[in-house]
Amino acid sequence: MLKGKTILVGITGSVAAYKAVDLIRRLRDAGATVKAIMTDKSKNFITPLSVSLACGAPVAADMFEEPFSHIDGPAQADVFVVAPATANSIGKFAGGIADDLLSTSFLVFRGGFVLAPAMNWRMYEHPVVKKNLASLLSQGAVLVEPQRGTLACGEEGVGKMAGVDAIIEAIIAVVTPKDLSGEHILITAGPTREPIDPVRFFSNRSSGKMGYAFARVARRRGAVVTLVSGPTAISAPEGVDVVRVETASEMYSAVMGRIDTASIAVMTAAVSDFCVAEQRSEKADKADIALLKLDRTPDILAAVGALSRRPFTVGFAAETGARIERAERKLISKGADMIVFNDVLAEGAGFETDTNVVTIITRNADATCQKEYLPLSHKEAVASAIIDSIIARRA
Repeated sequence: MLKGKTILVGITGSVAAYKAVDLIRRLRDAGATVKAIMTDKSKNFITPLSVSLACGAPVAADMFEEPFSHIDGPAQADVFVVAPATANSIGKFAGGIADDLLSTSFLVFRGGFVLAPAMNWRMYEHPVVKKNLASLLSQGAVLVEPQRGTLACGEEGVGKMAGVDAIIEAIIAVVTPKDLSGEHILITAGPTREPIDPVRFFSNRSSGKMGYAFARVARRRGAVVTLVSGPTAISAPEGVDVVRVETASEMYSAVMGRIDTASIAVMTAAVSDFCVAEQRSEKADKADIALLKLDRTPDILAAVGALSRRPFTVGFAAETGARIERAERKLISKGADMIVFNDVLAEGAGFETDTNVVTIITRNADATCQKEYLPLSHKEAVASAIIDSIIARRA
């Protein structure tokens, strides 16, 4: 997503300045060209040499070393990120004060501007800081909220600079075209768990990675995203409303209670087909669970497909082997607009992987099926391709 992009990183006088080195390295690993500006106060916490080595280029600090550095640097950048951003630097940006290279470069820059504040919690909560941030946000700046934790002073509160992953996600979102602006996408992800007793349950191998990748990509492209997630170990995507559920019945209720505001529904979750007819209130002896009576769980995809006013509906069909005809039948029987087929036994595909190999199946006007094969790709790239196909089908 960042290949070929130029990122200008501003580093100000905070103890969190050391994190900028990791940020710069990660941006370069993602294919970006990175240039850095350091304030004088930032040099109390980190050396220009360490930043220069991370960038692979000299660091800019003094606006009088190169007479037009405050113009040339910003003019070449696609995104300007200040991490860490102190209360002082935020105040300068909001007030139009240009007394050093960083603040002067801000006034010259035209593009996506990202702020990752770091300061004492009292400073962050001060009305003046909040007013300055609100002013910058109203002008299009993107705020990566600081985290709650133990601060450099030893106090607890909100003021720790956000993690590098969150900052990079914000940068990627800034450079991503917003072709899903105005859309509300509801996504299901992960497995469900069906309890047998308070100790045991049955589930499946879904990790939730495909659904979470879809949520991240949709959010980057401007959609309002609701992610209904079964149990996973994946962190919630930035800017996404995550609804945590466990059972198929809970997922059904969460989806049907929110589907009326969705314009697109993407059902990536691996929902259990059966649940125990009578859940035990105490742990059962092994001999007592040799035979379980099962009931069918709600069919969420079919329920959405049967709505008289439904969103554009995408289902997923995970199969073992090249049984694509089963996915074609699922497309018709569930009333979906699109089915994404994948063979979980194929190399690089299936559960718990970061990549996937899928075939997008849609219906033609004559009731025949149209197939679009996507080769092995990262799940975010797969999600982006599926979104492209959705947009094309709705055009």
